[in-house]
Amino acid sequence: MQIWAGLGNPGAQYALHRHNVGFMALDAIAEVHGFGPWSKKFRGLISEGRIGRHKVLLLKPQTYMNDSGDSVQQALKFYKLDVDALTVFHDELDLAPMKVKARVGGGLAGHNGLRSINASLGPDFRRVRIGIGHPGDKSRVTGHVLGNYAKSEMDVLADMLAAIASEAPWLADGDDARFMSDIALRLQQD
Repeated sequence: MQIWAGLGNPGAQYALHRHNVGFMALDAIAEVHGFGPWSKKFRGLISEGRIGRHKVLLLKPQTYMNDSGDSVQQALKFYKLDVDALTVFHDELDLAPMKVKARVGGGLAGHNGLRSINASLGPDFRRVRIGIGHPGDKSRVTGHVLGNYAKSEMDVLADMLAAIASEAPWLADGDDARFMSDIALRLQQD
């Protein structure tokens, strides 16, 4: 079994924030792969399903970003899974908008959700980094991260989320390179 955690903040007022793209990715995966309904567990929302031959639990912590690690740790502990069963989907300032990169480990880049998970579990979990771009000036970062996607970005955002969901079987199989290259190819075709 794998646990895929999407990072975001709970509440309708945050739904379209760039910081919530991790939640958006999980919603797209759940829809495309016919996962069950969302229910409350582990201080989060969970949905269970299969991607290829893999059983996957999708988890959207409802603890606010700064406490995401608690929800993720509870889920791993309940299923007696190690950190290598975890994939975290999150927004990434240091990647161009709509670019997607996957890797195990790495820095925290000032991301409070990653910092919380790192404090609970250490740094050696797989991350799917979803680019939101940097606004250019450090003073504008908070407004950018906690701002809604622009209307002009909605179509390309939908395409990127659809690509993540469509290529998720590669991620479930552990083929991060194929996952990333196939997403890039899909987004070039649009």
